[in-house]
This record gives sequence, structure tokens and C-alpha cells, in this order.
Amino acid sequence: MLYFAHDFSKLRLCIIIAMSKGEAFIHEDRHYKALESMYLAAPINKIYRPTISVRNAEAEIEIEIKKEYFHSAGAVHGSVIFKMLDDAAFFAANSLETSFFVLTKSFTIYFTRPISNGSLRSVGRVVTKSSRQLIAESIAFDANGKVVGKGSGIFVRGKLLLLEAIGYSIA
Repeated sequence: MLYFAHDFSKLRLCIIIAMSKGEAFIHEDRHYKALESMYLAAPINKIYRPTISVRNAEAEIEIEIKKEYFHSAGAVHGSVIFKMLDDAAFFAANSLETSFFVLTKSFTIYFTRPISNGSLRSVGRVVTKSSRQLIAESIAFDANGKVVGKGSGIFVRGKLLLLEAIGYSIA
């Protein structure tokens, strides 16, 4: 059973879940699917047309490489690789935060090789969780499984409720 309690002084929605252990798994699965829907509904992803899979503290994203992503030297621009690394780490982090949209506080990237064809896949996982922040790492791979970049970021709880984000719905 799901109950909603409003705290209008802080404009926060607290979701109190009274479920058995088996039903809690279903709730987590709904949260992961809602995050996937939110990601795919983001206007920027109309450009990239990614696929995404979210699990507990993990996320995997994949896109097909297009020449529109290239810089003048004929390989994928670093901003595309950064987006894939940040997105995978972000959704791994947000898989553990069920009420609020998390924000990237900082992110460090390392490019290891260029990519110019096939697909780009990024895998993110949370490595540390505290009451104030989550630290997640991600790795980007080409279609042959070779690493093209690595990254790590610090993520913090934002003020936007997930239920207010475009595409997020646990219904």
C-alpha cells in the first residue's frame, strides 16, 4: 500500500511505503523502469536515441555512432563520451535515490582512445554512498569491448522531486 504525506513548508512529498519484502522488490523495479523512461524522455536524447538499463547501483547505456557526433578529425567528439560516462554514473546514483533527482556535483573524465564507428556503451556503478552524496564510476567501451574513456563523479540530492521530472512515473 502506498501513502502520500505532504510537507508544504518544505514543498516536499514524502512517500511512505508499507510493503512486505517481496513487494519492495517490485517497487525498486518500478523505480528503475521510471528512471529509464525519464532518461529516454529527455529532449537531448532525441538526438542520441540511446538504450538504457538501470539496476540497483548500476546503469548501462548504449548509442550507435553517427558521423554527426564527429569532430573535424573524424572521431566522436569528447562531449559525447562525457555525456555517456556522466549519464551512466548519474543513473547508477539515482537508482539509490527514490524521491529526488540527483545532480552531478563534479565529474572527472579520462579519454583513452578515439572511436569512429560501431556503438558506444557506458556502464556506471556506485562505489560509495553516504547521507550527503554518492560517488559513482563509469567506463565507456567501443563495439569491440575496448575502453574509450573512464570517469567518476560526485552526485548529490537535488530539490526536484522525481515525480516532477519529465518522463518519470511509477504508475
